Amino acid sequence: MSDRIAIYPGTFDPFTNGHLDITERAAKIFDKVLVTIARNTKKSPLFSVEERTVFIEDATHHISNVSADSFEGLLVSYAQKNNAIAVIRGLRAVSDFEFEFQMALMNRRLNKNITTVFLMPNEKYTYLNSSIIREVAEFGGNVEKLVTPLVAEKLKEKFRK
Repeated sequence: MSDRIAIYPGTFDPFTNGHLDITERAAKIFDKVLVTIARNTKKSPLFSVEERTVFIEDATHHISNVSADSFEGLLVSYAQKNNAIAVIRGLRAVSDFEFEFQMALMNRRLNKNITTVFLMPNEKYTYLNSSIIREVAEFGGNVEKLVTPLVAEKLKEKFRK
């Protein structure tokens, strides 16, 4: 039997403790989890793909069945190329559900062999997203309990005036 591979896609700008929580949960369910940075030309990320890859590798170094990657184009094409059977999506609140549900249905239409698995983070991360982290860091707020030490340091460097 082949490995059960899951893709956890996102912008991860930056990778937060909420992302890590979802990754750890997924790693218990699947044989391999690819935390995959979506190269989205419509977004202007604060950190480069290379920086974000390092953040993911640093945060997940203790999880042997997790690796970082990036992709462009259709997620289902990337998943198929990597023999993935599932796409992991985090749901923090009801507000996430409608968009994620639409994306899951479209992905299923494009490739019926890829299942979307919704995971909820620990309740202490339900309000957390990368945009909030960037904004708090930009205005000098403390994000050290919300991201890894490496990400916290790199955010300070980005916003030092």
